[in-house]
Amino acid sequence: MYVVTLDQRRREAGDLVPVLLRRLADLETVVPFQRARAHAVQGITADPGAAVAAALAGLRGGAWSVGIGVGPVRLETATDPEGRTGLRADGPGTVHARHAAESAAGRVPVRVTADDAPAAAQAQAVLRLLGRIVTERSDAEWRVVDLLVPGARGQQKVVAAELGISPQAVSKAVARSLWQEEQDARPAAARLLGLCEPGPDGPSGGAQGSTMNPSESIHS
Repeated sequence: MYVVTLDQRRREAGDLVPVLLRRLADLETVVPFQRARAHAVQGITADPGAAVAAALAGLRGGAWSVGIGVGPVRLETATDPEGRTGLRADGPGTVHARHAAESAAGRVPVRVTADDAPAAAQAQAVLRLLGRIVTERSDAEWRVVDLLVPGARGQQKVVAAELGISPQAVSKAVARSLWQEEQDARPAAARLLGLCEPGPDGPSGGAQGSTMNPSESIHS
């Protein structure tokens, strides 16, 4: 499992959680992304590609830090002090997620932690390269690439017509944004993230714990 925690770094920008949740809404998850604390979002997925997409969505604009914990996760029903029921996550994956979230820092603040530290470091390195691309993309370039569909052909003319600009301008924006390079590298990042998962006979981690206390459980 991949436990992804996103913490808002730029508090002066106001509450950015609703905007981020809209970006993450269509990702395949075991536990959907939702507000975990006042300025934090968390979700759990079994798909490394979805974890990569979530990380890049958070790194966009530089307002969020991203921690990804990889490992087994147990989900159980929990009740908070106010009587609300939801899901509580425990296990090595949540422990790694907490450590990752606490240590995510730097120019591209993304951290991956797992029992297999070398594998986690390799996945993190590629995610930081991809993160550098999305953090440095301009607003004008985002207006173009947000309309693109990976793998579709002949779409630049459609995008140009929708934005009221020339196809040449779209082509230049795509090239400057390194959008195609990002799309080509996403599967590599997902593959490296997948290699962080413990094998059936591998270690399952040490101490167990939850990323949230009962009052911060994932509510239904």
